Amino acid sequence: MLSEPRSGRLAAWGNAFFAGLVPPDDTVTAIVGDDAVHRVEGLPGEPAPVGIALALGRLRSLGATGLRVALPAPGHPLGLSGPPEFNARALEAEEAVVCHGAAYGLVPEVHEAGPEGDVHTEVVWHCLPVREAPPADVPSLGEAERELAEALREATEVLTRLDVAGSGPVAEAAIDAYRARADKGGEVLAPGYPGRAVRVLEMARRVGLLVRVAYENGPGGAVSAGEMAARAAALRPVERTARRARVAAYNSVVEERERGVR
Repeated sequence: MLSEPRSGRLAAWGNAFFAGLVPPDDTVTAIVGDDAVHRVEGLPGEPAPVGIALALGRLRSLGATGLRVALPAPGHPLGLSGPPEFNARALEAEEAVVCHGAAYGLVPEVHEAGPEGDVHTEVVWHCLPVREAPPADVPSLGEAERELAEALREATEVLTRLDVAGSGPVAEAAIDAYRARADKGGEVLAPGYPGRAVRVLEMARRVGLLVRVAYENGPGGAVSAGEMAARAAALRPVERTARRARVAAYNSVVEERERGVR
């Protein structure tokens, strides 16, 4: 899908903020997006929840030099490094942000507030201790790009053979519509990211949307149980590959800095 996870916005714009590429107000606006407010609770030295700008400043004072994204799914702790308590919270939320340089991570809790007809979304990021270790199963940008291209070809062949709606014009129309909406939303990634990361993230979004459309647009010609199982088998690894690629794109600034590229 083309929508951006909240962890992606926080990590991307937080990294740009750490690098001095965007001012605090612009950082907060980009991270909050269409939500009403984001706050961070549990920060060391802060007895009450604080706003995003103060939270990023506090994390930097604690040693954080970058932010990584985790997009875990059952059986696939993508981007996580422990401990189990943090992993469980991240898995429940299906996303998290992990600091580089400081042993802390952030897990979002999203809820709606306000009267009927005027409901808005509020987000509380819970700051929790994490284990300082390499994140699980995150590929390099080059690996992610190659895997995406291969997975997309294989899945398209299988879905076309099964006459699944997600492999034809329905999917293309949906992708074009979402792309138009995304283009209106501004930058794909925050300033400071390499062009390859932008390309990988755009492709991962496209692949993710293809998977979603294939699931949502009925069985097409895949009417037997065996054919339905074949479709699911084709989509599962593609969805996994798309998630890995998205994490690789969001984390690329930190990974390249670690390797001394930037």
